[in-house]
Amino acid sequence: MSVLSVAALLVALLVAAPVVAHLLRRRQAEERPFPAAALVPATPPQARKRSALEDRALFAVRALAVIGLALLGATPFVRCSRVALNRQGGASVALSVVLDDSLSMRAPLPAGQAGATSGPTRFQRARQGALELLDGTRSGDAVAVVMAGAPARVLVAATTNVATAREAIEAAEPSDRATDLDESVRLGRELLDALPQSDKRVVVFSDLADGSAEGTALAAEGNVATWVPLGELAGLAEDCAVTRADRAANKVLARVVCTGAGTPAPTDGAAAQGSGSAAPGARPGAPTRLLELRAGEEVLALARVSTAEHLSDVTLELRGEAPEGLVARLAPGDAIAADDVAPVVAAGGSLEIAVVGDAASSHVETGGPPPVEQALTALELDARIHPLPSVPEHAEDLGNFGALIIDDQPGLTPEVRRALAAWVDKGGVVLLALGPRAAAAQLGATFEPLVAGVVRWGKSPSPGIDPGTAAAALGAAAPSYADLSAKGRASLDAGASDAAEVLARWQDGAPFLLRRPMGRGSVLVLTLPFDTEQSDLALRPAFLAIVDRFVSTARARGGARRIDAGQSWTFDGFQRVRVRRLGGAGAAAEVPVLEADGRPRAAPALAGAYEIDLGDEKVTRVAAVPEREIDFRPRPVSPSAASEVFGGVAPSMDVSPWVAVGLLALLAVEMALRVARRARAGTAPVVERTS
Repeated sequence: MSVLSVAALLVALLVAAPVVAHLLRRRQAEERPFPAAALVPATPPQARKRSALEDRALFAVRALAVIGLALLGATPFVRCSRVALNRQGGASVALSVVLDDSLSMRAPLPAGQAGATSGPTRFQRARQGALELLDGTRSGDAVAVVMAGAPARVLVAATTNVATAREAIEAAEPSDRATDLDESVRLGRELLDALPQSDKRVVVFSDLADGSAEGTALAAEGNVATWVPLGELAGLAEDCAVTRADRAANKVLARVVCTGAGTPAPTDGAAAQGSGSAAPGARPGAPTRLLELRAGEEVLALARVSTAEHLSDVTLELRGEAPEGLVARLAPGDAIAADDVAPVVAAGGSLEIAVVGDAASSHVETGGPPPVEQALTALELDARIHPLPSVPEHAEDLGNFGALIIDDQPGLTPEVRRALAAWVDKGGVVLLALGPRAAAAQLGATFEPLVAGVVRWGKSPSPGIDPGTAAAALGAAAPSYADLSAKGRASLDAGASDAAEVLARWQDGAPFLLRRPMGRGSVLVLTLPFDTEQSDLALRPAFLAIVDRFVSTARARGGARRIDAGQSWTFDGFQRVRVRRLGGAGAAAEVPVLEADGRPRAAPALAGAYEIDLGDEKVTRVAAVPEREIDFRPRPVSPSAASEVFGGVAPSMDVSPWVAVGLLALLAVEMALRVARRARAGTAPVVERTS
């Protein structure tokens, strides 16, 4: 309730005014004849009849009138409203309720909506709005429920049992996922396509912060309308998140992502404690927050982070041994407290590498595994190798791996390319070796977006590479590739080198090894395959340098042991798997492991460290806050999606007219009481005084 509402209701205290008026009204004491009084000397009159309420009915009417005036004054300031549903022609409707359960929905409502930052969160208001919408349904209406946290999920398929949808919405809770509006709206439309109702709507309850503030506006598509009834959910907020914290020896590298709005700098002087370094690019005088390295309540190191920067990489230095349960935490708090802390995990460790190649073409005459697998074993890089017949078609299938080697494959299908691009964007690293099979790709199979353009295979006009161009990448082993016995080489389009770093060139200047960054990941491209029939690439010392650089790049990005909250871990070959969130309590700490495509999968909804029990071993993995979710700029909405023709937020209790009518009735009653009182006074008997 706002200050104006309270002030208006305080008018009700004026109900004391009639009491005071009645008490202040004094009358002379009644005179009664007393013959003996003539014998008593006259004295000034002192007595007065004790004050009392003379007309209780009139007083009650006036008190009620004052209370009615207070209610009438407060009603315009009371926002008691609900989501109302308009029907077209009174027909039944089919609704897909898209409820956003992403991280940004944990933020409080914008100022002016909830009145204070401690008010209800965006998710609470969205859930309440969805329930209010269901209150307006009736027999014959169909309802489906879709969650918009990435990946989008169907919570309830289209059903006329509204009670089932209501129970699902009431049980929904916010998560640390990213937002996927496009996929959730698409799912909502698909659920309604086959329904008989002519009035079909996808109703979006979201703050629209999906990281696509400059993307296409949400709008209707086909015969299914899109409706965004609660525009009040969208708005900027000040928030920073610790998305990762990796420890190598006595140093911790943490990444902090901020909305850029900034918060006031702390003034407690705590920056003098511990050790650390401020984020690069922090401007003097810019708003900052403290990044603390904590073990329980003890602060081991800290640094200041500029909240004016969207992304900051901060290095904190430990003194002594690193204790268990180390976390990186931001202080003071901001709009979302859940993303202010991240577990510190040890960098390095066993790196899971998937190798996709043709065993027949990548064999060696001396026997044994393919050359790349032998090189990984010889370097003792603590890597576990997983040979695969083909590149997986789903990003979830790649979730177990931190690196991927593709040796001379005949192109990639669109499904594989999408999955691979999504995996690389999250930190995966690919080593792509191109050979004659890569140039013979089938129609529709390309290497986009890993390699731009068409791959061709032909005879090499150069005998080997220019060692001078490869010295930085291959070191002292670069001269071993000056004379390669290659039957041919792959040629790339000129656009393949755009936004890429050429690490080594052939003697005629064509790219031999190039690196192309993609999101948080990287792609290394070789224009020769590993097949010893095509060249002696894998038999030269420089090959070990290439493999070592590839593994170092993959390890520097943390591998795939870290995924975004909401994504899945896949446990191939394991029958009994348990996933538990460290620091959680009871059943809430357990993450369900479900079978999908014959494989156990677990999708943690909350960020944090997780212990995975695989039966004979236990490993720790991390679910991180999605960096793109720390962007509160709302997605644009077309005017048709916000149109009042579908309904909107309407007052659910407007008593102003009834209060006004009640006041008029009280005025009439008071006038009637006054007339009756005067009539009684005019007919009262006259008392004569006798002596």
